[in-house]
Amino acid sequence: MVLTSFYLPLVCVLVLTALFTMSYLSLLPKEYKFMVLAVVVFFTIALPTFFVVTHLALRIERWTAKELGQKHLRMVPYAFSLAGYGACVWVLNSMNVFHFILSIVIATMIVQIVCTIINIWWNISNHTAAIGGIAGALVAFAEILGFNPVWWLCAILLLAGVLGSVSMMMRQHSLSQVVAGFAIGFFCAAAGIFLF
Repeated sequence: MVLTSFYLPLVCVLVLTALFTMSYLSLLPKEYKFMVLAVVVFFTIALPTFFVVTHLALRIERWTAKELGQKHLRMVPYAFSLAGYGACVWVLNSMNVFHFILSIVIATMIVQIVCTIINIWWNISNHTAAIGGIAGALVAFAEILGFNPVWWLCAILLLAGVLGSVSMMMRQHSLSQVVAGFAIGFFCAAAGIFLF
């Protein structure tokens, strides 16, 4: 559940926490760091989750298990999540946060937007899109900050293989949906961090 693209901001929060403790951003006041993390958690995790759970609680009694798997019903969580991302970017931008921090949130939003668009006609794997986004962000950060990401990248690729295999074994996605999800997550996150 933590590795779906809906909870990709949780990874963003962990990355921000690492940056706030292990880079020049550690010089920032604690209150400022807490405020940035609180905004990201509130708008990208808490608020969309609240609205999705409320929406499902109001409608779940009328839906069968087969209906819950339909594409148009999956669009509701995407819509709530994207609204949260948009609000988060707006609030962080109005707080004049470092551009580097804002690019992390924008990169996760790009992954979410592309997954939403593709989900209209094809059930792409959100799990592998999320882990692909993490791999893409890692490669982008390694290039920007000049560190060797090999061991981290090996761990992420191993986890991606496990997630993709489980998804196919549970017959939720085909191999092409799993691979496409990873590729989209990787390239969208890397491009989001490099370009924004």
